[in-house]
Amino acid sequence: MGTYAAHGGLIAGRYRLGRKIGRGGMGTVWRATDELLAREVAVKELHMDEQQSAQEAQAQRDRMLREARAVALIKHPNVIVMHDIVEQDGRPWIVMELVDGRSLSSLLAAEGPITPREAARIGVAMLGALRAAHARGVLHRDIKPPNVLLESGTGRVVLTDFGIAQVSGATTITETGAFVGSPEYTAPERMSGGPAGPESDLWSLGVLLCTAMNGESPFHRDSLGGILHAVVYDEIRPPGTAGPLLPVVRGLLERDPAHRMSADEAERLLTGYLESRRAPVPVAYTPTRTDLPAGRRQTHEITRARSALLAAITIVALAGMGAGAAALLMDRGGTQADGRTPARSSTLNTPSAVPEPPASASVTAPPGYRSVQDPAGFALAVPEGFTRSFEPPRIFYYSPGKEFRIGVLIQDLQEGGPIGVMRSSAALAPDRYPGYRDGTVERAEHKGHRAAVWEFTWDGFEESENKAPQGSRHTYDIAWDEGEKMYDVWVSAPAGKAEEGRRYFDAAVSTFVRTKPVSSP
Repeated sequence: MGTYAAHGGLIAGRYRLGRKIGRGGMGTVWRATDELLAREVAVKELHMDEQQSAQEAQAQRDRMLREARAVALIKHPNVIVMHDIVEQDGRPWIVMELVDGRSLSSLLAAEGPITPREAARIGVAMLGALRAAHARGVLHRDIKPPNVLLESGTGRVVLTDFGIAQVSGATTITETGAFVGSPEYTAPERMSGGPAGPESDLWSLGVLLCTAMNGESPFHRDSLGGILHAVVYDEIRPPGTAGPLLPVVRGLLERDPAHRMSADEAERLLTGYLESRRAPVPVAYTPTRTDLPAGRRQTHEITRARSALLAAITIVALAGMGAGAAALLMDRGGTQADGRTPARSSTLNTPSAVPEPPASASVTAPPGYRSVQDPAGFALAVPEGFTRSFEPPRIFYYSPGKEFRIGVLIQDLQEGGPIGVMRSSAALAPDRYPGYRDGTVERAEHKGHRAAVWEFTWDGFEESENKAPQGSRHTYDIAWDEGEKMYDVWVSAPAGKAEEGRRYFDAAVSTFVRTKPVSSP
């Protein structure tokens, strides 16, 4: 897979490419100059894999065309403007307005959570964008911080990336059998395979507001199963930082779409707060079914949630979730360098039992190590006696008793690159790692690729029956961009054996190579 055009390339005889300003699993966004109209634009290039079948390539083209059509339908100041769609050497390119600024996710990574007032301002803008989209029969279906742009100077909020939008009357990816989206921001009704309407986008907006004010989604967990359980069943606890916006957040995060707060009501409350600086008071609405006797009401809600959870798990199971599929579904599960599973994530985080992958001749293992070729698409050297565990979307190699833990996470390229990801994770670490201390994040280079390293100490896991910490631990972590993926490799060791952990880390990183996936994880 590669990009056709390099810096300075001319597309369709008109658009001169400048520098890359964004890249993901499906496409690359370039800053460009429209030489005909003498204006700056953004050009989105579709990635094409030479090994794809004709059917797969056509599906990608159809997706990009659907995105262009969806954006073209909507005219609103808070929705990205689409100028043109062209084809160069059989590859489609979307030409859009250039928004000089940064995404909400980049802002959060660099500066941390925003104030309720700024969240309310962004929320009002997003509601306007969604109202305009829904009026034209377009469901965005991927409302999340990377898809919200903040224009420098003006402060304008812009909704972008309609790549998985659903247009009324058109066949969508979901309808053909494969779930797409970001689970932490996906409404329960979509998770369970039920019909989705405008209310689903409003749920996602509620999650986005929580994330913006807290720095992390309320449904963040360490595995896909944990996220599914949190979205459709766990108690929803909006962050205390939401403060005056709690009524709006609670209303948008009503699991039953029939009782979810409407866009009009949410806008009224947010606008009222911005004008008066007083916490909004919602109109009376009932977040549970009232046609049931009081004694049955709670039972109904629990049964509905459990049914949705089972349906969601079934959908994922039928989709044959592997490392590649998990990467498609996940909107970055967070760099949890030790693979620690909080109690709140439920028993769905139980590691999968999988066969040991075969040895690979592509890696030369030093004495005391063995070479493994992992079915997720990489090879490396691990110490003798370490065994593999797949805990979606992460892969671990554990020493006996899990004293030492080698972890690997493969995901799509992230906005802000490795340094942005590591800094964001380090900023959230005090809430994730008890006793987090001595943390350092630095830029680095790994075999010619941009990278970042993160090192820290913390108080350790709480896995025994009495939840007592198992002793201080030290973690070494490196992430780098290679090809169209970000690779993250880390080692967690007892603090008293940090030097031994460092040797395992150096061996894993120095021998790590990409391979073609050979089977499901």
